Amino acid sequence: MRSFDFAPLHRATVGFDQIADIMDRVMASEVSQPSYPPYNIEKTDADAYRISIAVAGFAEDDLTIEVKENALVVAGKKATEDTKRTYLHRGIATRAFERRFALADHVRVTGASLENGMLHIDLKREVPEALKPRRIEITSTKAIEKDVVDAKPVN
Repeated sequence: MRSFDFAPLHRATVGFDQIADIMDRVMASEVSQPSYPPYNIEKTDADAYRISIAVAGFAEDDLTIEVKENALVVAGKKATEDTKRTYLHRGIATRAFERRFALADHVRVTGASLENGMLHIDLKREVPEALKPRRIEITSTKAIEKDVVDAKPVN
């Protein structure tokens, strides 16, 4: 496995230490991500996203969606197995799963729907007004001095 030194990244950036920590975590994890169930992540608008997960064979009651500490956790577990059926070939997997997605700051889940075996989870980034860019007015020191010099005494 390769190892990378992110020390130059820490020296050249301000406030991006969280990104460096994420990169360290990704590079350190040797455990491969499970490929079941397959999923898509699409950008539906400038600040909107959709995660689509193929969950064929699962009902709404078999699925749970939770947001914990900036992580979206989707889990599925079949309630009971039908033991009356005898399968000659079983290619549709209905095994239990848990899929985690790291959410960026200010991203919230706006809804979820299940249609045609696809679980769609809609996300939206909502940046607070306090964090949006704003323009800072530059004032001249000469203008400040002029106001002080032109002031007349009140007494």
